[in-house]
Amino acid sequence: MGSAHENKLILWFDEIGIEDVPMVGGKNASLGEMYRKLTSKGVAVPHGYAITAYAYQYLLKAAGIEAAIREILSDLDTHDIYNLQERGAKVRDIIRNAEFPDDLRQVIIDSYRKMEEEYGAGVDVAVRSSATAEDLPDASFAGQQDTYLNICGPEALIDACKRCFASLFTNRAISYRHDKGFGQFDVYLSIVVQKMVRSDSACAGVMFSIDTESGFKDAVFLTGAWGLGENVVQGAVNPDEYYIFKPTLKQGKRPIVGKRVGTKEVKMIYDNDPNTEEPIRNIPTTPQERGSYVLNDDEILLLAEWACIIEDHYGRGMDIEWAKDGDGVKVGTGKLFIVQARPETVHSQAAKNVMETYVLKESGKVLVTGQAVGAKIGQGLANVLEDVTQIHDFKAGEVLVTDMTDPDWEPIMKIAGAIVTNRGGRTCHAAIISRELGIPCVIGTEDGSKVLKTGQAVTVSCAEGETGNIYEGLIDFEVEKIDLDNVPATRT
Repeated sequence: MGSAHENKLILWFDEIGIEDVPMVGGKNASLGEMYRKLTSKGVAVPHGYAITAYAYQYLLKAAGIEAAIREILSDLDTHDIYNLQERGAKVRDIIRNAEFPDDLRQVIIDSYRKMEEEYGAGVDVAVRSSATAEDLPDASFAGQQDTYLNICGPEALIDACKRCFASLFTNRAISYRHDKGFGQFDVYLSIVVQKMVRSDSACAGVMFSIDTESGFKDAVFLTGAWGLGENVVQGAVNPDEYYIFKPTLKQGKRPIVGKRVGTKEVKMIYDNDPNTEEPIRNIPTTPQERGSYVLNDDEILLLAEWACIIEDHYGRGMDIEWAKDGDGVKVGTGKLFIVQARPETVHSQAAKNVMETYVLKESGKVLVTGQAVGAKIGQGLANVLEDVTQIHDFKAGEVLVTDMTDPDWEPIMKIAGAIVTNRGGRTCHAAIISRELGIPCVIGTEDGSKVLKTGQAVTVSCAEGETGNIYEGLIDFEVEKIDLDNVPATRT
């Protein structure tokens, strides 16, 4: 779209494309690209607009807070958790309390009024961060900034935007940028304001256009759960899983080659009670919901077709979020939508000339099982943490054991010998980040944090197929490496 947009505070999806990452960040650029070029091919993307990275820079300068932020971060040490937490909190507080310039505030509200004209008064929107360095082919920046759902009305929107801008300096985002070699002021934040898809009354999830574990390019791997999709992304539920074979799908066949029902114990719904702090909440699912699939076969195949269209357009494996808009009777249209698409960041960057195989050299007592992420083996002393406030107690090389991880755990995930969670599927945050870090991870164990004890020596094996095993003690293993460039030619 080019320089004509460089000083714009607001850009609508139909004005932006994938080349506009420096102006609107990865998430917005991808949404604009799909809205402009793929809706004609049947891929449904909810409408919305971007509050630009220029608007963020303008806020810092107009409010006179950039120098104060630089001063706070001048002695940042991301390996000292206390140092990181103290400085992150101070910076976020400064941005949250900054006064929006009148023209920025007004253009955000005017754009919201235009959405009201399209969707009705008090339209519900999602407010998501879109950083200018996220969704890169070699760094996902998965979940580093914050998302706010079911935001209604101008004042709630302005407040959500302030919190979103401040989330550029979450502890996890500061730490991740440092580890990936980005300066703290090399990355700017744009914001997505997008019509909500009413999956609170239906279902949502994540799909990859390749197999997440093997990198097999001919399968779509699809996950889903009841309610808003954040539970699948964050690993708060064990979702349903589906595999679709792409070559025969493209021939018009119905190749759903695998299905597994997940436990899906909670679902995230709207909470429109004005007396509650957040406009969303989790409630338990019913036994019927837990035992049934969230998608029918036609819906599974449609989403898989869209995954192929999106992958073909971008020319690479993709990580995609989808949502269903209500039941089509009492709530919403009942239709499916794509709400995000980013490049897959692990298999696309993997060394293709070296094959590494982890092999256990002895057997042992299995304490816990779950789903394996990756194909490596790790070991160390277990450290069972109940919540993220305990991360100061974690030491490098220990095995992180917890109920679920969200992005706030990232500062210690990167130093863990292995990761074990009770909840989550293969498309959740813990799985994506552990793959990117190359750390073995076993998810969805259901009771790992109860069975395993802090200080207990364990071996975490993801090298035995789909099931991840946690063994008692430090079991001997080896790593076999084959340089594929030097494999002799076969004689036939």
